[in-house]
Amino acid sequence: MLELKNICFSVKDETTKKEKVILSNINLSVRSGITAVTGQNGGGKSTLIKIISGIEKPTGGQVIYNGRDITNLNVTERARLGFTLAFQQPVRFKGITVKKLLSLASGKESDVASLCNYLSAVGLCAKDYMNREVDATLSGGELKRIELASAIAKGGEVYLLDEPEAGIDLWSFEELIKTFTALEGKTVIIVTHQKKILQVADNIILLNHATEPVSGTRDEMLCKLSETEVCGRLKRD
Repeated sequence: MLELKNICFSVKDETTKKEKVILSNINLSVRSGITAVTGQNGGGKSTLIKIISGIEKPTGGQVIYNGRDITNLNVTERARLGFTLAFQQPVRFKGITVKKLLSLASGKESDVASLCNYLSAVGLCAKDYMNREVDATLSGGELKRIELASAIAKGGEVYLLDEPEAGIDLWSFEELIKTFTALEGKTVIIVTHQKKILQVADNIILLNHATEPVSGTRDEMLCKLSETEVCGRLKRD
């Protein structure tokens, strides 16, 4: 189980030189299954993912994983514990092919069958992509899919996915949903505005700036979201 205890995070505003609070006293418990994190833009959702992954260190509070305080562990150390991250904005790797990237992610040389499994899960054909470089020749949507394929190839116990639906067409999106639901027994945390993802989540967290997070089961939270302004901004396709 993943626990966040009194998590705070603030940064210094370069203009005013004052501290800007991003997260304040966040307390959450996340168990295995799919947990969707939604809310207004600028509400701290991506920051929360960075803190859980170890990219950012909270200015206050603790991150507990399976009873162990991992607050001071960096992103590499958390990766060794089974944390897998897919960024909102994918990284480009000039000179590295898709095949090489997926092999590095999985920790072994990927054969064609494995490449097909990883890439078909995100709507890409291994034959068309395995020898392409992960660089500017790929579109943003293609890069997003390849990064998700890398997360699948790496495996792990905790998956942290920041808006994985970005750049995914409708057909591939249905395949993406199947990929999420197939991660049975894992802890999958997805930052999303996509209603279809919320509808397959086991639990939903509503996180908005300067307010306490609200969490509950899918049915409980979909009912609450339908009564808020957030619902009007959820993507329905």
